[in-house]
Amino acid sequence: MMTPLADKLRPKTFEELYGQDHLVGPNGFVSRTVSAGKPLSVILWGPPGCGKTTLAHIYAKAFDAHFVSFSAVLSGINELRKVVKDLESFPLLHKHTVLFVDEIHRFNKAQQDAFLPYVEKGTIILVGATTENPSFALNDALLSRTRVLTLNALDDEALDNIMSRYEGDNNPLPLTDEGRQYLFSASQGDGRYLLNMIENLLPAFDRGEPLEVDEMKALLQKRPALYDRAGDGHYNLISALHKSIRGSDPDAALYWLCRMLEGGEDVLFIARRVIRMASEDIGLADPEALKIAIAARDAYQMLGSPEGELAIAEAVIYLALAPKSNATYIAYQQARQAAAHTTHLPPPKHILNAPTKTMKSLGYGKGYQYDHDTTEGCSGQNYFPNDMPREKFYSPVERGFEREMLKRMSYFSQFRE
Repeated sequence: MMTPLADKLRPKTFEELYGQDHLVGPNGFVSRTVSAGKPLSVILWGPPGCGKTTLAHIYAKAFDAHFVSFSAVLSGINELRKVVKDLESFPLLHKHTVLFVDEIHRFNKAQQDAFLPYVEKGTIILVGATTENPSFALNDALLSRTRVLTLNALDDEALDNIMSRYEGDNNPLPLTDEGRQYLFSASQGDGRYLLNMIENLLPAFDRGEPLEVDEMKALLQKRPALYDRAGDGHYNLISALHKSIRGSDPDAALYWLCRMLEGGEDVLFIARRVIRMASEDIGLADPEALKIAIAARDAYQMLGSPEGELAIAEAVIYLALAPKSNATYIAYQQARQAAAHTTHLPPPKHILNAPTKTMKSLGYGKGYQYDHDTTEGCSGQNYFPNDMPREKFYSPVERGFEREMLKRMSYFSQFRE
């Protein structure tokens, strides 16, 4: 069976594991743990192709430990118990056992709990690998017994080192600087994918002449965007879009919008969040923002993809450049809190209707002043419950249309004072 190039070039030492110096460099956590001679159970969190499996192998080798690989996709708790039973029945003299669990996030809570007694007793040194945020994907009991280590997507320098390592064992690749950079860009931080592309291009490299970028594009399939609509990518990128709009950066906002679209995100999900942004971060500083956000959603529903996506992009740009105010959002939150603590207080009787004689006899509607009958159009009466001090929730900012709202509030406040 032919061994894939990525397996042939799998690093054997920490020095060959590029791009993770914060863990395996001289002062890295893994290096210090190995120097201390006390292996710890760890969770390796990072994107595909950053070296999680490789690091697990080298980690076990550094402690001269027995390495057992276990896949959460292919195996279940019964297989785990069998592995542990074999270890307990035939203990390895003076040796630790590193149990590597790939895609550990795929185990449910009960399955994850099954590791706990073996980790606590020291029967195994657990090394889990996951592309999902451990805070959400793993339960607290397991997290409290392990150390989460974050691996980074590989930068161009790390990818160049991987390519140079291949060339050191073989011949220099017939690539222009532009072609080399194209492969780094197409890899999207994934060292395994880089080596897979090189392997796919080897027949074309045999001609000896440098390949043009267009030729490589024709020979290589486009890699799907690194995005998980149900996982971290979904929440991280919508957060990035929201904060870019809040920060009045239309270019960054458009970038994150397109990242989500490239990943296949539900466009209506984006549209709903854009509507929310219009209310939360712009509000009455620009009342048109909400109208435009809703219109963009309606346009997308009418046109579909890809034509309707332009309307979402238009709304994103408008919102990013609109004056910002969260005064409505803050006022709403404060009013909700006040309402939750005063649900027992009735409205003052003078603002209640009195359709019956009994209600009139109880004082309903008595003393109410019809605001339109006043010269200024405002009576200045109290509309809060009688037993509740007057609250001030809405505080407009001196930006955009809310300047006008501030003037109006000042005008009407005169009648209440």
